[in-house]
Amino acid sequence: MHPIRRQRLQIVALIFLLSACAAGLVIYVLGQNANFFFTPSQILAGEYRSGSTIRVGGMVVEGSVSRPNENLQTQFTLTDGKTSLDIVYEGILPDLFAENEAAIATGVMSVSNKLIASQVLAKHDENYTPPELTETMDFIRYSDYKVQ
Repeated sequence: MHPIRRQRLQIVALIFLLSACAAGLVIYVLGQNANFFFTPSQILAGEYRSGSTIRVGGMVVEGSVSRPNENLQTQFTLTDGKTSLDIVYEGILPDLFAENEAAIATGVMSVSNKLIASQVLAKHDENYTPPELTETMDFIRYSDYKVQ
């Protein structure tokens, strides 16, 4: 084989090997940082990797939200209709967070089977319209303005 061809082949092989190593490393890191979504039933059945960050989704149980006045810690319970899971969150909750509404909590499970949440998301209504648009539509609907 000609020395120039051999050198080109070695360069191509080296580039391919480095690319494969970089792709493998990226896939490994993404797998380690993935947040998997679970229901309370799956959590209590132990279907999650211990010590990893997980997301739990469900409905906030009515009457389960408790907020002590001395700090921002909030405790509430999520349910999927079968089982319930206690959530502990310290921080400001989203404006749409309410009882009997859907919520997603991201965090780590504690030894006492409570999720220590670092983030809480509240599901919004699919029929949401901005207040400005609602006011405009009400004005048009109830005024003497007629579209011709």
